[in-house]
Amino acid sequence: MTSYLSIGDFSRATHMTVKTLRHYHEIGLLEPVEVDPQTGYRRYSAEQIPTARVVRRFRDLGMPLEEVRTVLAATDVATRNRHISAHLTRLEEELGRTQRAVAALRDLLTLPVSAHAPGIELRSVGAVQTAAVTATVEVQDVGAWFQGALGELFATMAGQGLRETGHAGGVYCDELFTLHRGQATVFVPCQGPLRPVGRVAPLLLPPIELAVIEHCGPPAEVDRAYGALAAFVSRHALAVDGPIREYYLVNQRQTPDSALWRTEVCWPVFRTGIAAQSSETAQGTPRPVPQA
Repeated sequence: MTSYLSIGDFSRATHMTVKTLRHYHEIGLLEPVEVDPQTGYRRYSAEQIPTARVVRRFRDLGMPLEEVRTVLAATDVATRNRHISAHLTRLEEELGRTQRAVAALRDLLTLPVSAHAPGIELRSVGAVQTAAVTATVEVQDVGAWFQGALGELFATMAGQGLRETGHAGGVYCDELFTLHRGQATVFVPCQGPLRPVGRVAPLLLPPIELAVIEHCGPPAEVDRAYGALAAFVSRHALAVDGPIREYYLVNQRQTPDSALWRTEVCWPVFRTGIAAQSSETAQGTPRPVPQA
Protein backbone atom coordinates (compact mmCIF):
# COMPACT_ATOMS: atom_id res chain seq x y z
CA MET A 1 0.00 0.00 0.00
CA THR A 2 1.38 3.38 -1.02
CA SER A 3 1.79 5.90 1.79
CA TYR A 4 1.28 9.56 0.94
CA LEU A 5 2.78 12.74 2.36
CA SER A 6 0.84 15.96 2.65
CA ILE A 7 2.38 18.95 0.91
CA GLY A 8 3.48 20.24 4.32
CA ASP A 9 5.28 16.99 5.20
CA PHE A 10 6.82 16.82 1.71
CA SER A 11 8.00 20.40 2.17
CA ARG A 12 9.74 19.48 5.43
CA ALA A 13 11.26 16.37 3.87
CA THR A 14 12.71 18.20 0.86
CA HIS A 15 13.37 21.67 2.30
CA MET A 16 11.24 23.19 -0.44
CA THR A 17 8.60 25.75 0.49
CA VAL A 18 4.94 24.97 -0.09
CA LYS A 19 4.81 27.91 -2.50
CA THR A 20 7.67 26.41 -4.52
CA LEU A 21 6.05 22.98 -4.61
CA ARG A 22 2.78 24.49 -5.82
CA HIS A 23 4.65 26.36 -8.56
CA TYR A 24 6.50 23.23 -9.66
CA HIS A 25 3.16 21.44 -9.85
CA GLU A 26 1.63 24.21 -11.96
CA ILE A 27 4.47 24.13 -14.49
CA GLY A 28 4.58 20.32 -14.58
CA LEU A 29 8.07 20.00 -13.15
CA LEU A 30 7.29 18.07 -9.95
CA GLU A 31 3.70 16.90 -9.84
CA PRO A 32 2.07 15.28 -6.81
CA VAL A 33 0.97 11.68 -7.21
CA GLU A 34 -2.54 12.57 -6.17
CA VAL A 35 -4.73 15.65 -5.86
CA ASP A 36 -7.92 15.34 -3.81
CA PRO A 37 -10.78 16.29 -6.18
CA GLN A 38 -12.85 17.64 -3.30
CA THR A 39 -10.31 19.67 -1.32
CA GLY A 40 -7.54 20.19 -3.90
CA TYR A 41 -4.99 18.94 -1.34
CA ARG A 42 -1.80 17.65 -2.94
CA ARG A 43 -0.25 14.37 -1.84
CA TYR A 44 3.24 13.14 -2.63
CA SER A 45 4.92 9.77 -2.31
CA ALA A 46 8.12 9.02 -0.46
CA GLU A 47 9.61 7.85 -3.76
CA GLN A 48 9.45 11.46 -5.05
CA ILE A 49 11.79 12.76 -2.34
CA PRO A 50 15.04 11.91 -4.22
CA THR A 51 13.71 13.63 -7.37
CA ALA A 52 12.78 16.70 -5.35
CA ARG A 53 16.25 16.82 -3.83
CA VAL A 54 17.82 16.66 -7.29
CA VAL A 55 15.60 19.52 -8.44
CA ARG A 56 16.57 21.60 -5.41
CA ARG A 57 20.29 20.96 -5.99
CA PHE A 58 19.99 22.03 -9.63
CA ARG A 59 18.09 25.16 -8.65
CA ASP A 60 20.72 25.96 -6.01
CA LEU A 61 23.24 25.86 -8.87
CA GLY A 62 21.15 28.30 -10.89
CA MET A 63 19.92 25.84 -13.51
CA PRO A 64 16.86 27.26 -15.34
CA LEU A 65 13.60 25.42 -14.76
CA GLU A 66 13.29 24.40 -18.41
CA GLU A 67 16.74 22.85 -18.27
CA VAL A 68 15.87 21.00 -15.05
CA ARG A 69 12.79 19.67 -16.83
CA THR A 70 14.94 18.50 -19.74
CA VAL A 71 17.35 16.68 -17.41
CA LEU A 72 14.52 14.94 -15.55
CA ALA A 73 12.85 13.94 -18.83
CA ALA A 74 16.03 12.49 -20.34
CA THR A 75 15.53 8.84 -21.20
CA ASP A 76 19.19 7.83 -21.05
CA VAL A 77 22.16 8.62 -18.82
CA ALA A 78 24.32 10.03 -21.62
CA THR A 79 21.75 12.66 -22.56
CA ARG A 80 21.18 13.58 -18.93
CA ASN A 81 24.91 13.91 -18.24
CA ARG A 82 25.42 16.03 -21.36
CA HIS A 83 22.91 18.61 -20.13
CA ILE A 84 24.36 18.60 -16.62
CA SER A 85 27.93 18.99 -17.93
CA ALA A 86 26.91 21.91 -20.14
CA HIS A 87 25.44 23.70 -17.13
CA LEU A 88 28.50 23.00 -14.98
CA THR A 89 30.71 24.43 -17.73
CA ARG A 90 28.65 27.62 -17.74
CA LEU A 91 28.97 27.81 -13.95
CA GLU A 92 32.74 27.49 -14.20
CA GLU A 93 32.88 30.26 -16.80
CA GLU A 94 30.72 32.52 -14.62
CA LEU A 95 32.92 31.73 -11.63
CA GLY A 96 35.99 32.71 -13.64
CA ARG A 97 34.38 36.03 -14.60
CA THR A 98 33.40 36.64 -10.98
CA GLN A 99 36.90 35.89 -9.73
CA ARG A 100 38.42 38.27 -12.27
CA ALA A 101 35.94 41.00 -11.31
CA VAL A 102 36.71 40.49 -7.60
CA ALA A 103 40.46 40.65 -8.26
CA ALA A 104 40.04 43.86 -10.25
CA LEU A 105 37.90 45.38 -7.50
CA ARG A 106 40.46 44.45 -4.83
CA ASP A 107 43.14 46.16 -6.91
CA LEU A 108 41.03 49.31 -7.11
CA LEU A 109 40.50 49.28 -3.34
CA THR A 110 44.08 48.55 -2.33
CA LEU A 111 46.29 50.28 -4.90
CA PRO A 112 47.16 53.94 -4.41
CA VAL A 113 45.42 56.33 -6.78
CA SER A 114 48.62 57.00 -8.72
CA ALA A 115 48.99 53.29 -9.47
CA HIS A 116 45.71 53.26 -11.40
CA ALA A 117 47.17 55.47 -14.15
CA PRO A 118 50.28 54.02 -15.78
CA GLY A 119 52.29 56.14 -18.21
CA ILE A 120 50.17 58.23 -20.56
CA GLU A 121 51.75 59.85 -23.59
CA LEU A 122 50.71 62.32 -26.26
CA ARG A 123 51.19 61.01 -29.76
CA SER A 124 51.04 62.59 -33.20
CA VAL A 125 49.68 60.12 -35.76
CA GLY A 126 49.90 60.76 -39.47
CA ALA A 127 47.42 59.81 -42.17
CA VAL A 128 47.62 56.11 -42.96
CA GLN A 129 46.13 53.89 -45.64
CA THR A 130 44.31 50.85 -44.29
CA ALA A 131 42.10 47.93 -45.14
CA ALA A 132 38.96 48.29 -43.04
CA VAL A 133 35.57 46.86 -42.14
CA THR A 134 32.91 49.27 -40.85
CA ALA A 135 29.48 48.47 -39.44
CA THR A 136 26.87 49.62 -36.93
CA VAL A 137 26.94 47.12 -34.06
CA GLU A 138 25.41 46.50 -30.64
CA VAL A 139 27.91 46.77 -27.81
CA GLN A 140 27.24 43.18 -26.68
CA ASP A 141 28.16 41.96 -30.16
CA VAL A 142 31.38 43.94 -30.55
CA GLY A 143 33.68 41.10 -29.48
CA ALA A 144 32.34 38.54 -31.94
CA TRP A 145 32.00 41.13 -34.71
CA PHE A 146 35.57 42.31 -34.11
CA GLN A 147 37.10 38.82 -34.38
CA GLY A 148 35.14 38.08 -37.56
CA ALA A 149 36.07 41.39 -39.18
CA LEU A 150 39.73 41.03 -38.26
CA GLY A 151 39.89 37.53 -39.73
CA GLU A 152 38.29 38.80 -42.94
CA LEU A 153 40.78 41.67 -43.16
CA PHE A 154 43.85 39.47 -42.82
CA ALA A 155 42.47 36.87 -45.24
CA THR A 156 41.71 39.54 -47.87
CA MET A 157 45.12 41.16 -47.53
CA ALA A 158 46.88 37.80 -47.77
CA GLY A 159 44.83 36.90 -50.84
CA GLN A 160 45.87 40.15 -52.54
CA GLY A 161 49.51 39.92 -51.45
CA LEU A 162 49.38 43.08 -49.33
CA ARG A 163 51.80 43.60 -46.46
CA GLU A 164 50.82 44.86 -43.03
CA THR A 165 52.54 48.12 -42.15
CA GLY A 166 51.36 48.50 -38.56
CA HIS A 167 49.24 47.10 -35.77
CA ALA A 168 45.56 46.39 -36.31
CA GLY A 169 43.26 48.91 -34.70
CA GLY A 170 39.72 50.06 -34.18
CA VAL A 171 37.78 53.33 -34.37
CA TYR A 172 34.69 53.56 -32.17
CA CYS A 173 32.12 56.35 -32.28
CA ASP A 174 30.60 57.95 -29.16
CA GLU A 175 27.20 56.27 -29.66
CA LEU A 176 28.75 52.86 -29.09
CA PHE A 177 29.55 54.00 -25.53
CA THR A 178 26.60 56.29 -24.82
CA LEU A 179 23.82 54.29 -26.50
CA HIS A 180 25.49 50.85 -26.66
CA ARG A 181 24.87 50.87 -30.41
CA GLY A 182 26.96 52.70 -32.94
CA GLN A 183 29.51 52.64 -35.73
CA ALA A 184 32.70 50.64 -35.32
CA THR A 185 35.62 50.23 -37.69
CA VAL A 186 38.37 47.63 -37.55
CA PHE A 187 41.40 48.36 -39.70
CA VAL A 188 44.84 47.04 -40.62
CA PRO A 189 47.45 49.44 -42.08
CA CYS A 190 48.66 48.03 -45.38
CA GLN A 191 50.88 48.84 -48.32
CA GLY A 192 49.65 48.75 -51.89
CA PRO A 193 46.25 49.19 -53.60
CA LEU A 194 43.43 47.23 -52.01
CA ARG A 195 40.57 45.86 -54.10
CA PRO A 196 37.29 45.91 -52.13
CA VAL A 197 36.07 42.39 -51.39
CA GLY A 198 33.00 41.60 -49.29
CA ARG A 199 32.98 43.90 -46.28
CA VAL A 200 36.63 44.86 -46.70
CA ALA A 201 37.32 48.26 -48.28
CA PRO A 202 40.22 50.74 -48.39
CA LEU A 203 40.10 53.50 -45.78
CA LEU A 204 42.42 56.46 -45.33
CA LEU A 205 42.62 57.35 -41.65
CA PRO A 206 43.20 61.10 -41.18
CA PRO A 207 46.07 62.51 -39.12
CA ILE A 208 45.23 62.99 -35.48
CA GLU A 209 46.65 63.92 -32.07
CA LEU A 210 46.03 61.34 -29.36
CA ALA A 211 46.51 60.78 -25.66
CA VAL A 212 47.53 57.13 -25.32
CA ILE A 213 47.49 54.61 -22.48
CA GLU A 214 48.37 50.91 -22.69
CA HIS A 215 46.09 48.27 -21.21
CA CYS A 216 47.51 44.83 -20.44
CA GLY A 217 44.97 42.04 -20.04
CA PRO A 218 41.53 40.99 -21.31
CA PRO A 219 39.05 43.45 -22.87
CA ALA A 220 36.69 43.04 -19.90
CA GLU A 221 39.15 45.01 -17.75
CA VAL A 222 39.90 47.81 -20.21
CA ASP A 223 37.51 50.19 -18.41
CA ARG A 224 40.27 50.98 -15.91
CA ALA A 225 42.50 52.25 -18.71
CA TYR A 226 39.62 54.26 -20.16
CA GLY A 227 38.93 55.82 -16.77
CA ALA A 228 42.55 56.78 -16.18
CA LEU A 229 42.86 58.23 -19.68
CA ALA A 230 39.61 60.22 -19.40
CA ALA A 231 40.73 61.68 -16.06
CA PHE A 232 44.08 62.69 -17.53
CA VAL A 233 42.55 64.34 -20.61
CA SER A 234 39.99 66.17 -18.48
CA ARG A 235 42.59 67.32 -15.95
CA HIS A 236 44.75 68.80 -18.70
CA ALA A 237 41.79 70.21 -20.70
CA LEU A 238 42.93 68.39 -23.83
CA ALA A 239 39.75 66.72 -25.06
CA VAL A 240 38.27 67.33 -28.49
CA ASP A 241 35.33 65.70 -30.24
CA GLY A 242 36.15 62.59 -32.17
CA PRO A 243 35.96 58.80 -32.02
CA ILE A 244 38.10 56.69 -29.73
CA ARG A 245 40.88 54.67 -31.33
CA GLU A 246 42.43 51.44 -30.12
CA TYR A 247 45.56 49.66 -31.34
CA TYR A 248 45.98 45.94 -30.72
CA LEU A 249 49.64 45.30 -30.06
CA VAL A 250 49.10 41.73 -28.86
CA ASN A 251 45.73 40.04 -29.31
CA GLN A 252 44.11 36.68 -29.96
CA ARG A 253 45.99 36.37 -33.23
CA GLN A 254 49.28 36.18 -31.33
CA THR A 255 48.17 34.26 -28.22
CA PRO A 256 44.93 32.79 -26.84
CA ASP A 257 45.96 33.88 -23.32
CA SER A 258 44.03 37.12 -22.81
CA ALA A 259 46.21 37.98 -19.78
CA LEU A 260 49.03 38.65 -22.27
CA TRP A 261 47.02 40.88 -24.61
CA ARG A 262 48.16 44.50 -24.94
CA THR A 263 45.86 47.25 -26.20
CA GLU A 264 46.57 50.94 -26.67
CA VAL A 265 43.55 53.11 -25.90
CA CYS A 266 43.73 56.48 -27.67
CA TRP A 267 41.70 59.61 -26.85
CA PRO A 268 41.59 62.45 -29.42
CA VAL A 269 43.12 65.70 -28.12
CA PHE A 270 43.77 69.15 -29.53
CA ARG A 271 46.88 69.88 -31.64
CA THR A 272 49.90 70.40 -29.43
CA GLY A 273 52.06 72.21 -31.93
CA ILE A 274 53.83 69.24 -33.47
CA ALA A 275 52.19 68.63 -36.81
CA ALA A 276 51.37 65.09 -37.80
CA GLN A 277 53.34 64.00 -40.83
CA SER A 278 51.91 61.63 -43.40
CA SER A 279 55.18 59.67 -43.35
CA GLU A 280 54.70 58.64 -39.72
CA THR A 281 53.68 55.10 -38.83
CA ALA A 282 50.16 54.13 -37.80
CA GLN A 283 51.22 54.36 -34.18
CA GLY A 284 52.97 57.69 -34.66
CA THR A 285 55.74 59.33 -32.68
CA PRO A 286 55.31 59.11 -28.90
CA ARG A 287 55.87 62.14 -26.70
CA PRO A 288 55.81 61.29 -22.99
CA VAL A 289 54.12 63.77 -20.68
CA PRO A 290 54.41 64.11 -16.92
CA GLN A 291 51.66 62.67 -14.71
CA ALA A 292 49.89 65.44 -12.82
